[in-house]
Amino acid sequence: MIFELKLLTLNKIIANMLTMKADIHPKYYPKAGVKCACGNSFTVGSTKEFIETEICAKCHPFYTKKEKVLDTLGRVQKFKDRMAKKSDKPKKVKKIKERKK
Repeated sequence: MIFELKLLTLNKIIANMLTMKADIHPKYYPKAGVKCACGNSFTVGSTKEFIETEICAKCHPFYTKKEKVLDTLGRVQKFKDRMAKKSDKPKKVKKIKERKK
């Protein structure tokens, strides 16, 4: 009896989770247009009718296998310069003083 009651309440909870409530979800566009800054256009499903993006699969460095660095205020170059300076300097070696006998 108790097991059946728990099972019924569990079934109701699952049924409530699977059904969508009315008038609280945004409109879904199954063929929403997407335009990338590189000029590529394609369609996806979205809650927006039209999407503009800066990077897509056609121009993303991971998919194109080309390195593309978006440098902001020369930070990448500054970092590379700092690393080059560090590698040019010889490492300092501490001198061990001899003990007096």
